[in-house]
Amino acid sequence: MGQTQTSYYQSLYEAAAIVNSARAPETVLHSIAENVAKALGAKGCSVMLLTPDRRLLIHAATHGLSEHYIRKGLVSADKSSAEALMGQPVAILDAITDKRIQYPKEAREEGIVSMLSVPVLLRSEVIGVIRVYTSEARQFTDEDIHFVGAVANLGAIALENARLYESLQRDYNALKHYYFPFL
Repeated sequence: MGQTQTSYYQSLYEAAAIVNSARAPETVLHSIAENVAKALGAKGCSVMLLTPDRRLLIHAATHGLSEHYIRKGLVSADKSSAEALMGQPVAILDAITDKRIQYPKEAREEGIVSMLSVPVLLRSEVIGVIRVYTSEARQFTDEDIHFVGAVANLGAIALENARLYESLQRDYNALKHYYFPFL
């Protein structure tokens, strides 16, 4: 087994352990972003989730990116990662010249050259993207894409688990208040 595969397996194991923990969703997503960036030897990584109206992507977690870059402006779902939001991974070799990039000037200033955007799917519905950023030109391999996709699926599971846990907590508290108002 090659070094890359070993790194990916180890990173998947760590991501699964994080998802299986009882951590807050923000902590899980940050760990996933860090894990992906390190496994791919990338400059950075972000987990971006769609707003309820599906028009914008919001950075839910990042690793390796400056605050200036993260806050560069609203990330439009139509102008950024449109293919990824339709369920297809998107690899961009040159983020500065590629017309699919919404903020090429900011990418250049951040030192970003290539990007990989992979959809985050929850029960076949795209809820966001994981985006990997490199500081050198990089042709992403199928192995890279499958690894990020697997981690994206784990992230979606973590978000769903957190939502279900919060719902159970609300129901439990309501029942407790109803049946035991004196507690």
